[in-house]
Amino acid sequence: VQLQASGGGLAQAGGSLRLSCAASGRTFSSFVMTWFRQAPGKEREFVATIPWGTSIPFYADSVKGRFAMSRGGASNTIDLHMTLLKPEDTAVYYCAAGYPNNDHSRNDYGYWGPGTLVTVSS
Repeated sequence: VQLQASGGGLAQAGGSLRLSCAASGRTFSSFVMTWFRQAPGKEREFVATIPWGTSIPFYADSVKGRFAMSRGGASNTIDLHMTLLKPEDTAVYYCAAGYPNNDHSRNDYGYWGPGTLVTVSS
């Protein structure tokens, strides 16, 4: 499985950006795709996921109410619409995928995209 993310870039505080990620290769029905991010000097952290078997996104508290995750039109694609961006949202955003026991844990994902940089200026 390979992951390819797109989007990101530079935004001003209060602005918005959209990320997309597509997975290619053979997957099974319990395949989960999730967004993580890693800010400079910090550990990689969970951002958003849509748990297997549901269509309801789940978000980290830090982005709840500002970010919206959805499944894309094509199979095994996800989008992340980021609004009301804050400078603390500046990070490299990663698309992760796999068959996690804990879909918030970065250690449970076997597939990672290369990351895309999001920079929010104040």
